[in-house]
Amino acid sequence: MIQSMTGFGKHVVQLPSKKITVELKSLNSKNLDLNARMPSAYREKELELRKTIASSLIRGKVDFGLYVESTGSETSAQINEDVVRKYMKQLATMANGDDVRLLEMALRMPDTMKTEREDIDEAEYEAIQLALKEALSEINIFRSEEGNVLEKDFVDRIGNLEELLAKVIKMDPDRQTDVRERLDKAIAELKVEVDANRFEQELIYYLEKYDITEEKVRLANHLDYFTKTLNSADSNGKKLGFICQEIGREINTIGSKANYAPMQQLVVQMKDELEKIKEQMLNVL
Repeated sequence: MIQSMTGFGKHVVQLPSKKITVELKSLNSKNLDLNARMPSAYREKELELRKTIASSLIRGKVDFGLYVESTGSETSAQINEDVVRKYMKQLATMANGDDVRLLEMALRMPDTMKTEREDIDEAEYEAIQLALKEALSEINIFRSEEGNVLEKDFVDRIGNLEELLAKVIKMDPDRQTDVRERLDKAIAELKVEVDANRFEQELIYYLEKYDITEEKVRLANHLDYFTKTLNSADSNGKKLGFICQEIGREINTIGSKANYAPMQQLVVQMKDELEKIKEQMLNVL
């Protein structure tokens, strides 16, 4: 079963004094491109969190956001009394004013507040891990649902390619007859004597050059292999992309060898179906 690389997941955990929110968004990308946004106090855990995300999402352009909102009364910020007193003393020598006015002015100056950095306690980090786990679960569900839509489209288009291939196979004897008749007509219009045996040998060589038997067999095998890979347990967009390249190679070869307008029209339809598959394939994990 395939997965899309497009997804969104969000989970919120409420602690006694903090609200922790984890958000994950992903889009298609050739590899894992992870952008993390989090408060600086939690950067020490970034590598571990990135590893958890990478092991679950595998591939895609991923935006990870960790938001921590304080809901309690405690604060780690304190007034830097020594600095404030020095500012007040300096201001008093420059302008007259009561202590309240001088204090208001001093508190606007740099470095009047100091923030004590607190270590992340175990319970808080467990809450972050829980929120991340739930967000990853949500985004993977989203990706699977998007993958189901893509899978249905692929099944329909592969079915269309198989129907077009069946028409090519049915049409091939008429194509060979048409090519032979055109060659006979061209020789007749030359109004020259030709060696019948030599002409027959050249004709066989010419028809063999435009024979598409191998291409028809290989294309049928590739279409079958695509379907089997699509139904496998793992989502492997890169492998499906490689199979699409092989399908395209056989379709192009049939088109170049066809030399028959009705068959070339079928080839154009096959190319159109394959191009639509390739467009959607860019979003498969």
